[in-house]
Amino acid sequence: MRLKLREENTNGELLFFKEQTGFDRLSFTRDRFDKYFTIAWNPAESQTITIDGSAYDFPKDSLVTLLFNQSFSFENSINIVAWQFNREFYCIIDHDSEVSCVGFLFSTTDHLFIKLNDEAKQKLQLLSDVFIEEFNTSDNIQNEMLLVLLKRLISYVTRLAKLGYAPVKRLPDERFHIIRKFNLLVEANFRSEHAVSFYAEQLCKSPKTISNLFAIFNQKTPSQIIQKRIVAEAKRLLYYTDRSIKHITFELGFEDVSYFSNFFKKNIGVSPSDFRNSPKEAKEGK
Repeated sequence: MRLKLREENTNGELLFFKEQTGFDRLSFTRDRFDKYFTIAWNPAESQTITIDGSAYDFPKDSLVTLLFNQSFSFENSINIVAWQFNREFYCIIDHDSEVSCVGFLFSTTDHLFIKLNDEAKQKLQLLSDVFIEEFNTSDNIQNEMLLVLLKRLISYVTRLAKLGYAPVKRLPDERFHIIRKFNLLVEANFRSEHAVSFYAEQLCKSPKTISNLFAIFNQKTPSQIIQKRIVAEAKRLLYYTDRSIKHITFELGFEDVSYFSNFFKKNIGVSPSDFRNSPKEAKEGK
């Protein structure tokens, strides 16, 4: 089942998948013009999800959220229930006050797998049933109804994710929002800004304050967050494109190819050229 709503005046698109074979995303080739955010639910047995060429366990009764620039495929896509939308249908940045997910669900290099309890599974099942009903109801408020449902879904998934992410000791939302804003700033600036001091200045905080806050939430250090985002992009460019290593070096804000190569090898264990030439299960679009 593949259901789709498209708004002609805005090019906004919302899609719903259930029991759909071949559900995947190739962000650098086939799907490069369709910039969909994805929420995928695995209600069946554990299976493998491959994200940007790396395989992960996708546990039973769990969710994963994926950015529009990530490629992915499932071992058994027929068992997946998924929602996709573009920013023209619902811009999570412009409406962050409504769903509070920017910089958390959809701006992180850590793939966010969310475990569901029985209550959450029932809630998602009800939501998916209502989505199907509204997709199949063609009237003058269909768009509005589906938008309301999408906002409810994003808010609910954010709440579930936050429960498993935040420390037991409750902290003011303001501190949690600083982490979200940091992640969002990294997503927007990692190609040119590699220093924690830049992001701390944008948040009107000291680098030490930012580091302490990440430690409270049991996160990687701010420097590790930045480096991991750079490495993730480097791997995508090496894996999916034919751009030269020199081109990638400058695209990611490095001035020296040797420095970039050493940085990449320190984080991945192999040089950029060895990573590119290593055997891969599949290369997108090839």
